[in-house]
Amino acid sequence: MVDLNGDKDIEEKNIIWHKGKIGFEDRCRNLGQQGQVLWFTGLSASGKSTIAVELEWVLLEQGKAVYRLDGDNIRCGLNRDLDFSAEDRLENIRRIAEVAALFKDAGLITLVSFISPYRESREFARNLIGKEYFKEIYVKADIETCAQRDPKGLYKKALAGEIKDFTGISAPYEEPEEADLVIDTKDKTVEESVALVLRMLNNS
Repeated sequence: MVDLNGDKDIEEKNIIWHKGKIGFEDRCRNLGQQGQVLWFTGLSASGKSTIAVELEWVLLEQGKAVYRLDGDNIRCGLNRDLDFSAEDRLENIRRIAEVAALFKDAGLITLVSFISPYRESREFARNLIGKEYFKEIYVKADIETCAQRDPKGLYKKALAGEIKDFTGISAPYEEPEEADLVIDTKDKTVEESVALVLRMLNNS
């Protein structure tokens, strides 16, 4: 199984984190913003990436330093060696949590849009990044709505048995129990969804 807390393993390898002269607060001050991670979770076709893409544009227009990490994009490169087994899903999120933590430390507003089906891995990401810098956004849509949208044709393939370990069909999705924001995209437009995220940011 994937070890989400491998501190002991690092110590045994005699690896030590080297600090520089510049810290998190310095980078945030230089950029004029708070480094943080907005973690979008939800079923495939729930609207995670669509909202994140639009939000990234809006924040950039506001002069923010922002970067979007998308599940499919990361699997094209960094995580291309992973499949969709439970173990590899955990490793997928472990790696992206580590990347998001580095981006946060650089002072960026980082938008992470991954299905991230397991509460354990989302909680790992929250603790790694720091609870005060992490916002979990549950992009909610029922299976019927997602399957009806199905922009990639994945639900059709999964229901036909052509895709194994498909979240919501043949693999589980554990809904967030205490998300910082829930957006039900069944009755919310992209613009309304982005507005909800911006309101949360402005009030935090």
